[in-house]
Parts: sequence; C-alpha cells; structure tokens
Amino acid sequence: MATVVSHQAITSQRTSSNFKASHFLKEPLNVPIKLRQKRFKIQATASQAPLLDPVLSPSKTIPQSYKKKSNEASLILIRHGESLWNEKNLFTGCVDVPLTEKGVAEAIQAGKRISNIPVDLIFTSSLIRAQMTAMLAMTQHRCKKVVPIILHDESEKAQTWSHVFSEETRKQSIPVIAAWQLNERMYGELQGLNKEETAERYGTQQVHEWRRSYHIPPPKGESLEMCAERAVAYFEDNIQQELAFGNNVLIAAHGNSLRSIIMYLDKLTSQEVTSLELSTGLPLLYIFKDRKFMRRGSPVGPTEAGVYAYTKRLAQYRQKLDESLA
Repeated sequence: MATVVSHQAITSQRTSSNFKASHFLKEPLNVPIKLRQKRFKIQATASQAPLLDPVLSPSKTIPQSYKKKSNEASLILIRHGESLWNEKNLFTGCVDVPLTEKGVAEAIQAGKRISNIPVDLIFTSSLIRAQMTAMLAMTQHRCKKVVPIILHDESEKAQTWSHVFSEETRKQSIPVIAAWQLNERMYGELQGLNKEETAERYGTQQVHEWRRSYHIPPPKGESLEMCAERAVAYFEDNIQQELAFGNNVLIAAHGNSLRSIIMYLDKLTSQEVTSLELSTGLPLLYIFKDRKFMRRGSPVGPTEAGVYAYTKRLAQYRQKLDESLA
C-alpha cells in the first residue's frame, strides 16, 4: 500500500499520460492516447486545452497511411550522474536529490559521447538528477540549433502558459517528457539510510536480497519486479511507438528503471538482470529496426569515427554535422 500511495503522490504533481510532445516534432502524430491501466492504476484522460494543438501522444496503433520518418531509430539510455546521496552512500530511491559536481561532469561527458547521435525526443523520470543529466548532456550535442524544453502538463493552465507559439522555434526544440514511471524504484523504509550501517543492522545477506533480488522488496518499498512493471509498460506504450515512427529517443533515468528496460530490450531472465550493473553517466546505444532492438554498446566519444559506423544512417548524420560545422 505504501508503494502505491507514493506513486499516486508523484502523479498528482506531474502525470505523463497526456503529454503534448508530438506537435514539437516535424511530422506530428494524430492518434489517440493509449496507456496501460493494470497493476498501477493510472488515469489517462486527455486535457482539452483550448490554445494547444489537438495533437496527442502516440498509441500502439499508428495509421498505415502515415509516412514514417525512417525505417530505423536510435535509442540512447543514460543512468544519471552521481547524486549527493550516491556520494554519501545512502539509499536514494524516489527521494529527489541533485547531482554532485562529479555527477555534473559525468553528465557532460555523456553528452560528448552522444554528440554525433541524433535526438528528437527526450524522456526522463520526474526526479531532478535524471533531468539535470539529460539537460547537461544535450549542451554538448553538435547540433547546436536544438534546445531541450521540458513539457508541463500538470494542469490545463500549465500546458497553456508553457505553450510555444512560434513554429520556427518549435522546429528547433526537443520536447522533454518527465514521467514518474521511469523513476528509481522506491526503497521504502531504507530511503535515507546509510548502506553500510543498514547491512550491519539487518545483515549483509538480507540487504543484498533487498537490493539485488528480482522479487523481494525492501520494507514498504518496491522490488525490481514491481519497478519493471511500471517502467516497461510505460516504455511499450509511449516510447517504443516513437521509435517505430522513426524518432530518435534519449532516456535519462535510473539504475533500476533502466535495468528493467534493458531486461525487456535484451530479453534477459529475472536471474540475469540481477547481475546487470550500470555505471553513472555512461550511455548505451540501441538501434531499433524491423521491430527489433540491436544493442550497440557505449559510444566512445565524438573523435572516435568508428563508433558511429554502426549503421549507414548514423554515419550520414555525422557527415551532415561535420559539413554544417565546417
């Protein structure tokens, strides 16, 4: 019950079920919202903001008559840089703490690594450390014309007041959608506790089970399985269809929500995912093509030509950047 209450509290501040992202893109989708309503109870109601374009987020049904931008798309996953509680070795979970100086540097370095990879759309969690990571990473992108803009849909007024009326400006913007479903898993009564002291109190084996098992949650918290239910459902219903349409997506999120998504992408078992480790600020690249995800590892940096030769499309994109900045 505590877990559900926690997520309801988060969604009362910002719900991502009715985001208006597609009208920022060059060819918006005019298809209805479709968001899963199982396990976690999510109310998916579209607001009727009079000053906004009536363009809704994509669903699992894309009209066949609508022309795709490309037959492949890039998916970049970045775990946020080091946070203040990472530095203090505290269980963080859904507590909203910012990056350390090291975390800021990690986010900037991550941006340099992906600076030659196209990004059309950004998804982050509702937590500041993931949002900071996404924003700082994009300051390093070689396509200097694009500016990430966080979309606000907390209320009809928030949508109206943050609306961009310039079509030219929208073309030079990247919509950023903050979704609580991508939050770190909720650690319940462990949040704010020192990890070493907690192990001394409850025993190393017990704490290890809480942290690394798939099915066992910490007291009044989420298991990895529970985190995966919300994160993967959100990915399938909101992010995968953007990729299918040809939009290149960056996800800046957390260790457990990203492990859950990677479990889905790589078809890992519940046993295999428990040994998966993700470094802070180190991006992973996937190519989505023919309804399949192909893992391409981590980009090394903008000076490494070979790392972008995964597909002809990425190589052409880099060539265009080189020519535009020459």
